[in-house]
Amino acid sequence: MINQNLIAPCGLYCGVCGIHVATKNGDEQLKEKLAKAYGDTPDKINCQGCLSSSVYWYCRVCSVKSCVLEKGYAGCHQCESFPCDKIDNFPVPEGKRNILRAIPLWRKLGTEEFIRAEEKLFSCVNCGTGLFRGARKCRRCGTLVAPAY
Repeated sequence: MINQNLIAPCGLYCGVCGIHVATKNGDEQLKEKLAKAYGDTPDKINCQGCLSSSVYWYCRVCSVKSCVLEKGYAGCHQCESFPCDKIDNFPVPEGKRNILRAIPLWRKLGTEEFIRAEEKLFSCVNCGTGLFRGARKCRRCGTLVAPAY
């Protein structure tokens, strides 16, 4: 069963977000690493998904999410205006590249198949360990990871 809280309206599937992965697994080492990257403290690295009641502060106020919800859509994949200025001005370049890759795929595959495709894309080709978006190497076996976009 798909956890609807993990399907971010922008197409950045939360199931492969480092903050969500660290929260879900209680991975304090990963929380410390992410805290440094976000200029935060490890105790604030906590998220249950974009649409949950426990959202990481950085994602809590999101113009893309607000726009999608105001339009009554599940995601940008339903919007004829994609990509719009909210995507063009997305503040994280790697996130923007992933959004531009993911939304056409979500449109093509539908939600369940899209999620399966994202989980497969963000798995180590060598050992199968789940990766998070932006990972440069597998945390289990050290295999280098090619960017997803």
